Amino acid sequence: MVPTIAITLGDPAGIGPEIVAKTLRDPRLPRGFRYEVLGKENGRGIHPGKLSRTATASALRSLREAAQGCLEGRFAAMVTGPVHKEAVARIQPDFVGQTEFLARACGLPDDAAVMMLTDPKLTVTLCTNHCSLKDALARLTPERIVYATKIAREFLQQRGIDKPRIAFAGINPHLGEGDLFGDEDTRIVVPACQKLSDQNIHLHLGPADTIFYYTVRKRLFDAVICAYHDQGLIPFKTGVNVTLGLPIIRTSPDHGTALEIAGQGKADHRSMLAAVKLACRLASTRAMSHKRTQRC
Repeated sequence: MVPTIAITLGDPAGIGPEIVAKTLRDPRLPRGFRYEVLGKENGRGIHPGKLSRTATASALRSLREAAQGCLEGRFAAMVTGPVHKEAVARIQPDFVGQTEFLARACGLPDDAAVMMLTDPKLTVTLCTNHCSLKDALARLTPERIVYATKIAREFLQQRGIDKPRIAFAGINPHLGEGDLFGDEDTRIVVPACQKLSDQNIHLHLGPADTIFYYTVRKRLFDAVICAYHDQGLIPFKTGVNVTLGLPIIRTSPDHGTALEIAGQGKADHRSMLAAVKLACRLASTRAMSHKRTQRC
């Protein structure tokens, strides 16, 4: 049976419909898969560039449908278009992001989901997702760093890197300069590094102002673990967001709804195409792993 990839448009008032349409026409789209687009309502109240309750409700429905389809096995993976968080929160007040929404849809707590951003030069994993910097530091624990590192390591191994080299971007300037600028690096990160070392997993702790240089330019590391959202996302221009830690495969482009250019034919679909291609690769890898397990 040909595997099906679910693609949600996100908020149909944004650039989601355009980048999905361009992606499906792109000759680089992986063959051997079916693609089912969710959220294609063309009803009243949906206009390019204009937020509306109708458009937002459509985005939520398609997200729920895709998640349920993945859990039931109808979809091999899901790729999500961008939504407008503030607009969704007006309908669903506890909504903070699609990552957390999908964790709940899978019956798991928000922090079970781990955000990873990846492109050909850089892979970043976040210890905390959508929250304030104050809350991020409160949520950061040695156990959380260990969890994020191990799940990132497993992802990299699935992509063919047998012994991933992983670094942690220091929380404070210059790792706190001996706790002069804060003690979070020595109090939280160092114990995490030790816990991982006890499991024969090496996590290199380096200053955030240089670690991306050594990762991208010097190629010393395969991935960087970051403490909070913007620390990890700022280095990206056109990457792919991958949600780890869930029983389903989900990827998405690393950009927002771009309401200001919606409906004008200007939107760049490369990130969406990359998200679809990665979803297909991950689905294929999972299917092969499942077949090997059945033979055993």
